[in-house]
Amino acid sequence: MSASPADEIHANLQGVARERAARQGDAALDARVTTLKAYQQQRFARTYADMLASARYGAAARFFLEELYGPGDFTRRDAQFARVVPALVRLFPKAVVQTVVALTELHALTESLDTAMAAHASVTDWTPARYQRTWQQTGRVPDRETQIALTLAVAAELDALTRKPLLRKTLHLMRGPARAAGLSELQHFLETGFDTFAAMGGAEDFIGQVATRERMFAAAQFAADPPATGD
Repeated sequence: MSASPADEIHANLQGVARERAARQGDAALDARVTTLKAYQQQRFARTYADMLASARYGAAARFFLEELYGPGDFTRRDAQFARVVPALVRLFPKAVVQTVVALTELHALTESLDTAMAAHASVTDWTPARYQRTWQQTGRVPDRETQIALTLAVAAELDALTRKPLLRKTLHLMRGPARAAGLSELQHFLETGFDTFAAMGGAEDFIGQVATRERMFAAAQFAADPPATGD
C-alpha cells in the first residue's frame, strides 16, 4: 500500500529534523552547512544572472533563489507543516497537497546532501575547486539527479496550478482558514509561487533552462579531477 500524502509529508519533515538535530550537536558542521548554503545561493545567482535580469523570468528566478536555493531558515515553515499536516491535507486542494509533498521531499534530500557535503569539508571558505572536490568525495550522483528532478517537479507543479482558473481565487479565500490553522507560511509560499509562475505566461522554457543548466553543472562537478592546489 502506498503512503498517503500526509504520511509522505511527515516522513520528509522528520528527515529534515534529523539533519538539523545532527548539526545542532556539532557547531563546526553547522557552520560549514551555513556557509555552504550561502555559496550555493551565490552559485545559482551566477548561473542564472541573465534570467534574474529578465523581465519575464526574473521573478521566478528570484523565487527559486530565495525559496529553494537560499540559506534562509525554514524552521518556522517546517514546524507549521509538521504541526498541522492533517489540516493541510484537509484544507488545500489535492493538486496543492501534491506540490507540498514534492517540496518537502526536495527539502529533506537537500538537507541530507548539505550535511554530507559539509561533513567532507574542512573549511567554511568555499571556492569552486573545493566545492567540486567535496561533491566528488561525497558522491551520491543519483541523489544529485533526484534533487534536480524534484526541483523541476516543484516548478512544473506550480506552473500546472496556474492553469486551474479557480485556484487563485481559492487560495485567496483560504488566507483566513490557513492563518487560523497555523499555515500562514505555506499560504505565502503558495501564493507567491502561483503569482510568480502565472506572470510568466508559461514556464516551459524556464523549466527547460533550469534542467539544462543544473544537469550541466552537476556533470561538471563529477566529471573532472579538481585542481590539487590553488583553490
